[in-house]
Amino acid sequence: MDAVYFLVQQMMFFSIPLLIVALGGMFSERSGVVNIALEGIMVAGAFTSILMINALQAGMSGQGLLLLAILVAIVTGALFSLLHAYAAISLRSDQTISGTALNMIAPASAIYLARMIQPNGVQQIEFTNTFRIAKVPLLGDIPVLGPLLFQNAYITTYIGIVIFAASAFVLYKTRFGLRLRACGEHPQAADSVGINVYKMRYAGVMISGALAGLGGLVYVIPTSTNFNATVSGYGFLALAVLIFGQWKPLRILMAAFFFGLMKTIASAYSGIPLLQNLGIPSDIYKMVPFIATLIALAFTSKKSQAPRASGVPYDKGLR
Repeated sequence: MDAVYFLVQQMMFFSIPLLIVALGGMFSERSGVVNIALEGIMVAGAFTSILMINALQAGMSGQGLLLLAILVAIVTGALFSLLHAYAAISLRSDQTISGTALNMIAPASAIYLARMIQPNGVQQIEFTNTFRIAKVPLLGDIPVLGPLLFQNAYITTYIGIVIFAASAFVLYKTRFGLRLRACGEHPQAADSVGINVYKMRYAGVMISGALAGLGGLVYVIPTSTNFNATVSGYGFLALAVLIFGQWKPLRILMAAFFFGLMKTIASAYSGIPLLQNLGIPSDIYKMVPFIATLIALAFTSKKSQAPRASGVPYDKGLR
């Protein structure tokens, strides 16, 4: 059972950031804007939040510091995504090129700023991980479920589950969600009944940026003790989760757990006796998430039904 507990705990560390970022991408594409800048926004959110942890950790630690870092990551992601929103919505530029530009700007800026700010020109931002919860009171004592979900955990895991539930509710049970989906399916029809398509698309992209920025921090905290201007392609993997999940919250949740399991096998196989004893080279394990991505998309791409107006700049003058 110890191996099972280890596998599930590690899977949550990798699945939750995927879930958060993919849900962010869902809001953007449901509004009609393709956001392939998720990778760059994750880097921006992780950079500012980890830098803040590095600066404040000498006098502050624990969950309070982590919650403050979460707020910084969300704000950074939302503000950084405005660059993509302005280019894609106001300027009606190609959304793929705009997103690619942000993916290139973010890591380069993070490296430059880190070298400028830190002594000796070091680009790695170090931090001490004081955020792990050894055991949640009461819940950690529940048989089986306690060791799986409430021991050796992070508060970010529970925040990710709350974001999933809130996203599903907002998308399908609120007026905002209905209007957002309308703008991604038929913006001209939405405009004809008084919905401000530009405003809704800006909101969708900013929500996407906020969640992607948070996802960058959520990815770094459990898996490392430094930030080196990269999130290891997690933004692109989140795009695969979004497509595999058919732009629907519940399917995105299942896809995130699937890809999280693949990533766990790639990164933590040495802690799983069965996999360790197989004698397979480590490079093969590292390829597992990306091979799984190709196979999953090959079998599901024909059935993918993206929002009809996703990626199409909206022109108010056209009908």
